[in-house]
Amino acid sequence: MGRGRVELKRIENKINRQVTFSKRRNGLLKKAYELSVLCDAEVGLIIFSSRDKLYEFGSVGVMKTLERYQRCCFNPQDNNNERETQSWYQEVSKLKAKFESLQRTQRHLLGEDLGPLSIKELHNLEKQLEGALTQARQRKTQILVEQMEELRRKERELGDINKHLKIKVSVSHELSKFETEGQGYRAQLSCPWNSGNNTTFPMHTSHSNPMDCQPEPILQIGYNQFMQEEGPSVQRNMVGESSTTIHGWVL
Repeated sequence: MGRGRVELKRIENKINRQVTFSKRRNGLLKKAYELSVLCDAEVGLIIFSSRDKLYEFGSVGVMKTLERYQRCCFNPQDNNNERETQSWYQEVSKLKAKFESLQRTQRHLLGEDLGPLSIKELHNLEKQLEGALTQARQRKTQILVEQMEELRRKERELGDINKHLKIKVSVSHELSKFETEGQGYRAQLSCPWNSGNNTTFPMHTSHSNPMDCQPEPILQIGYNQFMQEEGPSVQRNMVGESSTTIHGWVL
């Protein structure tokens, strides 16, 4: 069976009253300590026994708690400012502690101030550095692979562009070659006797157009008797006597 509910009234028995006081006092002090630790609260507890014996507990000190209590009670206007200041002070203290911890960790990672560290802390630091080194190498390998893929892609693009340019240059060269051959073929068709191998029909150089040919070429058959001692007049007479003109051709 469970304990019955205790009636809240003064215990008449002196011994029972003293025992109950000791038990309840210890429980109250324990609860005050747990409240200050679990809830981060500032707790102050003052107990006077029936024999005028003092029992007290203060998470930050009973006097500091009393001073704060007096400030809150007798200066209500400054209550909000005090709370805000106290909050900022605690926040600054936490940030300062965190900053110092980060600086200490950074020095340890750089290999500085390793003297105060224990074997376990040094082992943890070594594992942390190995993990960071592995991640850095993996990231470097990934970046190199990405750069190689990008260079290969650019190489393929440049190769395709080069092939297209080669095709264009080849087509242009073939077209220019065909045009040149066509112009030469048309010139031979327009003036067949104006070829390099046929020197029998000369072309008059006085014409401005090279395609204009001499309308009446002269074909001479036979030989011209040339006498050195008679001079040019004798040559012309002999040529006139031994030659006969038929329709613009001299035979």
